[in-house]
Amino acid sequence: MTVQKTVLIIDDDESHLLTAKGIIEGLGFRVVMHNSPFRTTETVLKTKPDMLLIDVNMPALPGDQLCSLLRDEPELTSLPIYLYSSNDEDILRESAVKYQADGYICKGSISALRAKVQFELGFS
Repeated sequence: MTVQKTVLIIDDDESHLLTAKGIIEGLGFRVVMHNSPFRTTETVLKTKPDMLLIDVNMPALPGDQLCSLLRDEPELTSLPIYLYSSNDEDILRESAVKYQADGYICKGSISALRAKVQFELGFS
C-alpha cells in the first residue's frame, strides 16, 4: 500500500485555499490547509507534508519571510517550499532565491500549479 503524498497550503485567503486544494486533490494528492502564518512550524512538523505552498501576501508575517524561518529548522531543510502568490513574477523569482524557497507559483496559473506539484511529488 502506498501512502498518499500531502501538500500543505498556507494562505489567509479562503477562496485561494479552496481553489488550490481542489486542483491538487484533482491530481490525487492529500491537501492540508492552514490559514495563518502563525503556528506554521508546529503544523508542518505535525502533518509532515511532502510539499509546502506559502502565500506571500499575509498580514503580520509575509510568506517569503516565513519560508526563511522554516529553513532555519533542521528537520525542514529538505522540504520543498514554493512561494504561491499573485505578485509580479520577477518579484516572486527574486524572493524565492532570497528567502530560500525551491521556487514560486503564480496564483491563477492552474497549469503551473499542476506542473510544479507533479514535478515535486510525481504522479499519484
